[in-house]
Amino acid sequence: MTILNTELTRRFGLRLPVLAGGLMWLADADYVAAAAHAGALGFLTAASFPEDDALRAEIARARALCGGKPFGVNVSMLPKLVPGDRAEAVFRISAEEGVTVVETSGRNPEPYMPLIRELGLVVIHKVPAVRYAIKAQSVGVDMVTIVGAECGGHPGMDMVGSFVNAAMAGRDLDIPFIIGGGVGHGSQIVAALAMGASGVVMGTRLLVAEELNAHQDYKRAIAEASERDTALTMSSVRNTVRTLANETTAAVTKMETDNPNVTIAELMPLVSGKIGRKAYETGDVSHGLLSAGHALGLTNAVTPMADIFAELEREVMVSLGRLDGARSPSEEAA
Repeated sequence: MTILNTELTRRFGLRLPVLAGGLMWLADADYVAAAAHAGALGFLTAASFPEDDALRAEIARARALCGGKPFGVNVSMLPKLVPGDRAEAVFRISAEEGVTVVETSGRNPEPYMPLIRELGLVVIHKVPAVRYAIKAQSVGVDMVTIVGAECGGHPGMDMVGSFVNAAMAGRDLDIPFIIGGGVGHGSQIVAALAMGASGVVMGTRLLVAEELNAHQDYKRAIAEASERDTALTMSSVRNTVRTLANETTAAVTKMETDNPNVTIAELMPLVSGKIGRKAYETGDVSHGLLSAGHALGLTNAVTPMADIFAELEREVMVSLGRLDGARSPSEEAA
C-alpha cells in the first residue's frame, strides 16, 4: 500500500517514494529484493556483472527474489563513447529479461533514446546538477534524479547542495524529478516532496542493511561513522568523488596537492575499484575509495532493510504531522 501519492509511487507501485540507488559491487539481487519488499525501487548495477550471461543470471535471480515487485538496472555510461561500451547491450538484455526501468548516468543518453523507446523501457537519468537535468528533459527521458554535493560517490563539479537543487528543479523542470545527496531521514522525503520532487534516492543510508552482501565490519564502520567522516578527492582529474575518509583518501589528497597536474593513470594504483571491492569482502575500511555521503550522520546501526524503511515511514508521518500543526487556524477554517 502506498502511503505517499507521487508520480514515482504511482508508476511503480511503491509504498514510499524512494529509489535504492546503485551501490556498484553491493547492488546485487539480494539488495534490490530487500528494497522491493520494503516498498522501494532498487537498481542492480550492470557494471558489476561485466559478462552478458552473468548479468542475465543476476536479473533472473532478482526477478525470482522480488516476487513480482519492480526493480531496475543501473547503466553507468562512460563519459565518452569508446569501443567496447556496453550500454546498448545492457539495455537489450534488461528488456529481454523483463526489466521495465533503467537508471542511466555518466553522459547524455540522447543517442540511446530511440533504442530505449523501441524496447519500451522507462528511463530515469541521474545527473549531478539541475542544468544537466534540463538537458536530459529535452532529449525525452521519463524522469531525472539530481544528486547534490552531499552524496556519496560522484557529486559532479558544481557541488550544489540538495536543498538548492530541489528548489531549482521544482522551478525549472516539467518532468518528474527525484532528489538525492545526503538523504537518509523521513523528514527529508517530505521536504523533497514539498519542493516538487516525486521522491528521493538513497545510497549511504542503506549501506547498513543486513541484506547487503558486505562484511559485517564494513557495515559496522559505516554505522559508527558520522557526517564528518567523508573526504572529497579526484577533483584534479575532474572526477570528484566523496568517500569514507581513510588512508587512501589521505594519500590521494597529498598526491593532488603536491602535483595539481596528476593524471588518472598515476592515481589508479590507489583508487582502483578492485581495492574498494576488497574492503567490502574483508571489512578493512582503511584502504580504497569507499563511496559514502553525509547521510553517514543518519546511520547508527546495522539493521534489516525492512526496519530501515519502517523507521523512514515513521519519520515521514511525524513530519507530515508537523506540517499539519504549522497550518494557520484561518487556513484550516478555509
